[in-house]
Amino acid sequence: MIVRHLSEIDDTDADIKTENWRSKRIVLAKEKVGFSVHETTLYAGTVNDFWYANHIEAVFITEGEGEIEDKATGEVHQLKPGSLYLLNNHDKHQVRPRTTMRTVCVFNPPVTGREVHDENGVYPLVVEDDETPVAG
Repeated sequence: MIVRHLSEIDDTDADIKTENWRSKRIVLAKEKVGFSVHETTLYAGTVNDFWYANHIEAVFITEGEGEIEDKATGEVHQLKPGSLYLLNNHDKHQVRPRTTMRTVCVFNPPVTGREVHDENGVYPLVVEDDETPVAG
């Protein structure tokens, strides 16, 4: 059994901070459970372009409000506590928080914690040394 508290992640290598958001990686690929779990805080008034070409992501909003735009269709959905969006087709998307938004994110395949968004907002597929690579 693994039990963690967010305070244990503060200011460690699993606490990723940018100008627009902060992501605390709670469960990573090294745990070998087939998914990763993050608490991500997106800051009010930011515009965030993401595209997880190699991962499926589910995002549950626990605090704050904003919107998500499907970049392929232009469709915009409002987000508030209790909303969940699932990027089941590797959807290019833009998240625009009106207020600071706290979310819980689940990734499959799991992230290692070493990924960095590239110029397209994509996480590369990074696997732990003893894992078999997964096609995205």
